[in-house]
Amino acid sequence: MAVAAAPFAFIDGALDRAEYLRNDPARLAALWPQAQLLLLDGEGRARGDVDAGPPAITGAAHPALRDEAVLLGLADGQAWFASLDDDAAAPRVDLRTAAATWPMREATAYAQARAVLHWRARHRYCGACGGALRFGRAGWLGRCDGCALEHYPRTDPAVIVAVSDGERLLLGRQAGWPPRRYSTLAGFVEPGETLEQTVAREVFEESAVRVRGCRYLASQPWPFPSSLMLGFVADAEPDEPHPSDEELQDARWFTRDEVGAALRGETREAGLLLSPRLSISRWLVERWYADDTSSQR
Repeated sequence: MAVAAAPFAFIDGALDRAEYLRNDPARLAALWPQAQLLLLDGEGRARGDVDAGPPAITGAAHPALRDEAVLLGLADGQAWFASLDDDAAAPRVDLRTAAATWPMREATAYAQARAVLHWRARHRYCGACGGALRFGRAGWLGRCDGCALEHYPRTDPAVIVAVSDGERLLLGRQAGWPPRRYSTLAGFVEPGETLEQTVAREVFEESAVRVRGCRYLASQPWPFPSSLMLGFVADAEPDEPHPSDEELQDARWFTRDEVGAALRGETREAGLLLSPRLSISRWLVERWYADDTSSQR
């Protein structure tokens, strides 16, 4: 039976992370010459072509990068590594573009590479004593030379939620977004908080709308730079939205007809614009609209 493709980016084609290889330098060295190498610059852009994907660069072409490269995993027996690359003349692709145009495996591997290299670039010193970190386990562990404290890549959990009062969908927009662009509400989980509590708190903080209950649907790694988006649908009171000055420029209820027109692409000149299809936000809106329209029949 065919498996349906994931409805948003960075899910399909995931590599076998091969954790058992991370402490085996001899096997890593043997895999290196034939390995696929993803090269990213300091801004997180990958070397590659917009349509064709990353070039077929093997480890053999860059022997000096072997000890600093991060093992991403295996695919069909071939190892994949990622490393920083300072070639300013090389063609570059940003992750959002790659997610829309590259093959699934390459785009998902790129997302993984961007997140872990971002962590390494910004965690070079120990947060406890200030000592320099020395990276091991094929790039997935930083150990302090001063106090021996171990540091691991950071992922920040965040909820993202389609909020409905039963007839309308609550969406918000940030000041820096394109005109008329609205999205589902989102926010980071705080220490000592359940996901359900986060949903209620974030929605109220951002819009003053009270959530009655919520339900988890799906998750998406979001490497901008290092989040895990936990997708929910929520039932809420039909409160008048009052957006937080710190969080959102605007928040409002949208009718089923307004959302449907936006999903069909009928609002390019005027009306609501939604998040692109690479994000779980768009999928949550689509799910809400599909469930809402089915209940109308």
